[in-house]
Amino acid sequence: MVRGQLGFYAANRQLLSRSWAKCQSKPLILRSMASSSDSDSYQYLQRSKLPTMYFQKSLPRLPIPLVEKTCERFLAAVQPITTGEEFAETQQVVGEFKSNEAVELNAMLKMKDEANKHTSYISEPWFDMYLKDRAPLPLNYNPLLAMKNDTRPEYQHQLVKAANIIITSLRFWRSLQAELLEPEVFHMNPKKSDTESYRRWMRLTPKIVATYASYAFKAFPLDMVQYERLFGTSRIPGMEKDHLVQSPNSKHIMIMRRGNIYAVDVLNENGLIEKPQEILARLNAVVNLDNSKPAAEVPIGVLTASQRNEWARVREYMTKSAVNDELLSEQIDKALFCICLDTEEDPTFSEANPIPAFKNMLAGKATNRWFDKSLSMLLTADGTAAINFEHSWGDGVAVLRYFNEVYKETMNKPYLSTADLKSVSQISVDSSKVRYLNFEIDDKLKEEVRKAYDQNQKNVNSLNMQMLIYPKLSKQACKTDRLSPDSIMQLSFQLAYKQAFGKYVGTYESCSTAAFRHGRTETMRPCTMATKEFCDNVLASQQNFDAKKLRSLIDKCSTYHSQLTKDAAMGQGFDRHLFALKHTAVINNKPIPKFYELDAYKRINYNIISTSTLSSDGLLSGSFGPVVRDGLGIGYSIQNEMCGVVVTSYENGCNGQEFISSLEQSFNTIRRVIDESK
Repeated sequence: MVRGQLGFYAANRQLLSRSWAKCQSKPLILRSMASSSDSDSYQYLQRSKLPTMYFQKSLPRLPIPLVEKTCERFLAAVQPITTGEEFAETQQVVGEFKSNEAVELNAMLKMKDEANKHTSYISEPWFDMYLKDRAPLPLNYNPLLAMKNDTRPEYQHQLVKAANIIITSLRFWRSLQAELLEPEVFHMNPKKSDTESYRRWMRLTPKIVATYASYAFKAFPLDMVQYERLFGTSRIPGMEKDHLVQSPNSKHIMIMRRGNIYAVDVLNENGLIEKPQEILARLNAVVNLDNSKPAAEVPIGVLTASQRNEWARVREYMTKSAVNDELLSEQIDKALFCICLDTEEDPTFSEANPIPAFKNMLAGKATNRWFDKSLSMLLTADGTAAINFEHSWGDGVAVLRYFNEVYKETMNKPYLSTADLKSVSQISVDSSKVRYLNFEIDDKLKEEVRKAYDQNQKNVNSLNMQMLIYPKLSKQACKTDRLSPDSIMQLSFQLAYKQAFGKYVGTYESCSTAAFRHGRTETMRPCTMATKEFCDNVLASQQNFDAKKLRSLIDKCSTYHSQLTKDAAMGQGFDRHLFALKHTAVINNKPIPKFYELDAYKRINYNIISTSTLSSDGLLSGSFGPVVRDGLGIGYSIQNEMCGVVVTSYENGCNGQEFISSLEQSFNTIRRVIDESK
């Protein structure tokens, strides 16, 4: 099983991205501090006329593809990365699998799916895949989304930014709990369906058929079950398998600074959000308290960066102390989310060289992180904000929606500015509302933290990160030239890798299946016979550059890629089906079919190129680690003005710098083909 299959970044661009990329520039609206802190306008981010989970019961179920189609799609995907002899052998084994074991396993899978209509056939095995993997979370699973900075200094100050993010986060959470958050719906034509008329019709429609009624408006509701785990959720390490705990009624968050950990109440005894000035005052109290202490000598957050069995063993030892047990289970595990305040000693964002800040936010020293929390918001000393989140509980739908809502409100309707810092310093903060978590530390625990720190540093130091911004290819330019932007990016990656390293390899692109109940993700395989034909022709045409022929091959790639996108979004890929069939064999004590020992199967699941993208006006950058030691982690974005990539690789693995240089050459080649073929 390949680790880090990051469905979150690569939700289906064509089906989903517009629905959650609504962070459009608007005039700043300053909040009136005179408004009551317990008024609905403050307590709730939204007051949707359609309940949040209105469409949930009527969402269609994720289909189990036909075995014949799955085998056909698998063969098409492995053909470009196998020799003719290997492919012939693969065809024979696939044929035997299709006629024999797959039939029985698929029948068993369907029987289980029929008995569990509340969920999808992939949900349980996908949870198991994440929770059973023993690899450390940073670099292997937890991704990074960095947020664009505010150009106004009065809102970019670290504590002001943190307080505004906390307030919006709580308003989002309370709206979700009260079913007042707008349901997630993809509108094919927002002008016609994202309207009051649409909502009136939906309110008159019985919930049991609401999704299908929405389809008549070309509006497609998305699964929202993952939203419930956004806040108050922690991953708890266990021997061989972790588990999730959820505390939706908590009233506090955790704050980390210089490795010290604090629990800070942000909701009052009635579950209402505290006043903006009070929240800022409590953050200020954390900083003042922390400045009176040394940096943590034993930063226990580092333990969450450990190999999972090691962390499980150490946590079991830690919790033999009643004090530590209470602090972990009540103050950390139950915290709604984590805020990590970095200091001037940590890298800050620089437009000239953003890599040190991105690398630190992706994994860093781990002294000021708690990677097990469902959601951590990181803030550098200069106020640059980023989300680092634990991946097992969900994919991109919930996180990206939350990210966009936070960005939109903190940019357009912030509650606090630096002017409030003077007044909050006069507020007397109840010490019971800001609690320093004073763990009992002995020599054994010190040694365990030291070992975890050293191992994490070794991992992080072996990570290379490169960045490329290319202005000549953009979303707008692709649309003008009648091309799929995502197809162009994926084609560029294939050409770049072939140019640099002389071969085609297993490539991963994820697509959300959130249009179905409890859908997770499906894999798209962007290395195709069509992309291979284009790349081979480019490399053979240096002396005789035929732009029109190459343009026709680009069109062919784009058409095929669009079909892969559509198939995957509709649950008609092959990766998840094959994964579920193997899982079915395991849980029923059946022999693992010979098919899964095929070199072709292992090769396509050894994702040398792992790619992820998202669409958001608030995104500064997205990044994640390679999923194999000799692979590349490619976080990319194609926007209206340019395209850009952040590439991660490991020392003594794939050469990320060489790939970046080749990628720029690929972009130039594709730009030349488009221009000269007109």
